[in-house]
Formats: sequence, structure tokens, C-alpha cells
Amino acid sequence: MTAVQPSSDLSAAAQASAVQPSAPRLPASRQALEIARQARDPRFDGRFFIGVTTTGIYCRPVCRVRLPKPENVEFYPSAAAAGAAGFRPCLRCRPEAAPGTPAWSGTSTTVSRGLKLIGAGALDGAGVEALSIRLGVSSRHLSRLFQQHLGASPIAVAQTRRLQIARTLLDQTPLEITQIALLAGYGSVRRFNAHFLQVYRRPPAAQRRAARAPGAEGFSLRLAYRPPFDFAGILAFLAMRAIPGVEHVDSTRYARSIVVDGEPGYVSVTNDNLDHTLVCNIKLANPAGLMRAGQRIRALFDLNADPLDVNQCLQQDPLLAPLLADNPGQRVPGGWDPFEIAVRAIVGQQISVKGATTVMGQLARDYGVVVDGVLYFPTPAQLAQLVPADMPMPQARARAIQALALAVANGEINFAAFNDAQELVDVLTRIKGIGGWTARYVAMRALNDPDAFLHDDLVLVRVARQYLGLADSQALLAHSLRWQPWRAYAGMHLWRHASTVPKVLATANSPARMAGKNRVKPV
Repeated sequence: MTAVQPSSDLSAAAQASAVQPSAPRLPASRQALEIARQARDPRFDGRFFIGVTTTGIYCRPVCRVRLPKPENVEFYPSAAAAGAAGFRPCLRCRPEAAPGTPAWSGTSTTVSRGLKLIGAGALDGAGVEALSIRLGVSSRHLSRLFQQHLGASPIAVAQTRRLQIARTLLDQTPLEITQIALLAGYGSVRRFNAHFLQVYRRPPAAQRRAARAPGAEGFSLRLAYRPPFDFAGILAFLAMRAIPGVEHVDSTRYARSIVVDGEPGYVSVTNDNLDHTLVCNIKLANPAGLMRAGQRIRALFDLNADPLDVNQCLQQDPLLAPLLADNPGQRVPGGWDPFEIAVRAIVGQQISVKGATTVMGQLARDYGVVVDGVLYFPTPAQLAQLVPADMPMPQARARAIQALALAVANGEINFAAFNDAQELVDVLTRIKGIGGWTARYVAMRALNDPDAFLHDDLVLVRVARQYLGLADSQALLAHSLRWQPWRAYAGMHLWRHASTVPKVLATANSPARMAGKNRVKPV
């Protein structure tokens, strides 16, 4: 069990960002954990897990079973830690359905990157040594970091991930058990059956819930998040930037054409606010890409975000505190495809959001493909054939898109291979026509970098002058240091504030302001 110090009330539980680097990421005290458990507070869902010593089962903080006595519970920072301690998952609250571990721990970027790679299956066909080489550390140091921050080894985390995927597919899809075993990363059905039986004390077939056949409506997955969650705000952001013919957004739903592992498909996402989950209908002919599609949706809607950590940090700035009070569920929208986001960022330099959306629609029509009446955004290889003279934009910008497409198509740029956001920024800015603002925007949305900050953004500079009383972009950059490591969220709050103050946007859009060569607008 994780050792914690006494605390007086639940406010200590909200101070997760104050946890020292030497301790796993749990709220500050056992008493705070107990208060959160008693309250079944959904904000803590996925932040810690509860092992019940009298039953040998571990649960989520929101589990609706009769509360065990405080002396009969142990607290763990991750599902993997609870499993490694010998507890088995609760069949009612389904710990595998809890919101994911936040991608940014605030204390160890190595652990954050390791979790992303494990989530992508890095340990399904290789060992910890190979993973540690990719992360640039020794395997011993990597294991020590995982134990420190998650209370479990990388192997235990990977095993828990496989079991979580398998349980999700068993509950929510009609796939055969053989398919589920392989999709979850098990080397064989026998190994899957043995692991499942060891953990749940029953075979996978006995655990299966009634699941409808995919049919014309595809597969349905439910992805959990921690409230508060500003789903309407994300839809509004995405609606303004929806690529005509590729994306479709209204007040309750986001939908788009997708390509996963070369297979075309379609996805539609709605919100179940009562259950704190996104309901995702995914149409794919090959179910092998189902969980990868789910991970992309998690990134698109920033589902791994932890509002407690973000708000605890940002509200310490009295100038930002009122904005957080207005929208405590602010998220940083990601993107379905990093290449698509990068093209969007280049297109949107020094033009309006509406203008950039129009150009993106033309790119899709001219260079994309239509399959069964559905338009798909062009691949890097397709956009590499772009004719700059035919595009309604400055030739330098069109050539930058072409150069980016060539680099991605040739394998010179692999968005999945970057260890951190700065590495991506450095690579992108080597392409003529891509500046620092554009590269940071790509890092924020394509890599879900929570600390990406566009200090030279035209609208943010204007908001900083009028609302924060800061003279210029450099003053804003200096002030933003107090918002680390959540500056992307601060930027979203300021953008949202600007949208409610017409004078800010009107001034920002004036020809005189747009004439500044290094001034850019949100795209």
C-alpha cells in the first residue's frame, strides 16, 4: 500500500499536483482518499483504486457496491499496482473501464512516454529492454520510475492493459474469443484464457455479456472520462474547423471518415453525461483497428485529462481563476490524424478560421478519395502530388505543405516516433515555411502536449494586453511559466474568453494587425 500522511478534509485530495516526485501519484493523504471513496467522487475515477482485503477484489472509487469498512481497504495508484498486489478486478464497476492514466504526470515525462508506447502495444512483441532503449534510459531505471509513479512494473502495466482491452471487447463487441485474444496483444488464445482465468477465476466465455452483431451500424465502444467535461466546448471548437465533406459536427455529435491501418471507416461520437462516457460508433471492416480507433478518439477529445490537476495549478493565478470557474471542464482538443493537423496549421497561417476550413475542404476534394460515397482526407503520398500554383494560398505555404507531405510519405517524419513535443517542433521548423507557432500548434493538438503554448498567437497577445495587463508576447511568455505544465489549457481558456469579447477578435482581425509577419491566429 502507498504510504500517506494524515490530512483534515477532501481539499487535500484535490491537491494531487502537490505530490512529491518520490511518491506515486495519489492524493496527499489516506484520509483524503477515504473521503473521496466515501463520496464516490467521479473526479477521482481512475486516479486511484481500492483493494478490499476481505474479498480480494479491487474497485474504482465510483463503485456502487456497499462500502467496505475503512480498515478493510488498501489504496493503489493504478490498476496494475492493485493487480500486482494480488487483487482481482471487480465485476460490477469494471476497473478496466476507468478513465486512463493521464498522459502527462507532471513529474516524469519518461513514464508518460512509456505509458503511451505501452498503450500502442510496445510490449506485446518486445521486452522492457527494447522499450527502455526507445525511451533513452536503462531498463532498471525505467522499472524504478514505473514503480515510483504507478506502483507497478512496465510488464504489469502491459498485462493490465491487455486484460483491459480484452474485457472491453468481450463486453462491448460480438468478436470471437480468438480474435479478442490476438487484438488484445496476447501471443495465443491459450495464454489469454490462462491469464483471464487467473485474474477473474472464470473463463472468458463465462464473462461475456450479450453483445449485438456489428451489422451495418458497426461496433460500439464506451470511453470513460473524468468530470467535469466540456463536451459542448469541444464540439464548438471542432465545428468551426470541420473539414467539409470529411467531418460533420452538430450540437450533440461529432462524426468523420477515418482510415485505420489502411482500412477506410467511419466514426460517430456522442456524450453520455450521466455515465461520464463517450459513446463511439465505429464502422470498420477489419476489427483489428478497433482499439486503435478508440485511442485516437481518446486523444481527440482529451479524455485522459485530469481536471483536478489542471485546475489546481491554474487557479493559483488570480487572473485565470475566474475563467476556470466559468469552465472547469475545459479540454484541449486533439486531432484524428497528426498529418492532417499539421496541414491544417500550415493552411491557417495568417488567415481566418473560416478561410482555413474552406481551403482544407478544397484539398480534400482535389486530392482525397471517395469510397462508397464518403470523402477521405488525402494521405501524405497523395498530397505530395500537390501543385502549388493551383492552390488558393501563397506559393510558399503550398510548397511547405508539399514538403511536409513528402517528408511524411518518405518516412523522414514519423509523428508516432517523437519522444517529446520539442523534438517535433525542431523537426517541423526545419521545413521552409513552418515557423515556431505552427509547430507548437501541431505539438499541442497532434501530440496532446499539455504544455504547448502559443505565446505569439495574435488573439492570445491581444487578450493578454486587455485582460491580463501584459504588454506583448514576450511578457505573456514570461507570465505563462507559472501555468506549467498546463499552459495549453490556459491558452484554451484565453481563446475561449476572447470569443466572448467581440472587441478582442475584431481588433485581432484588423488589417493593421494582420500585417505583422510573425503574428498568427488560432486555426
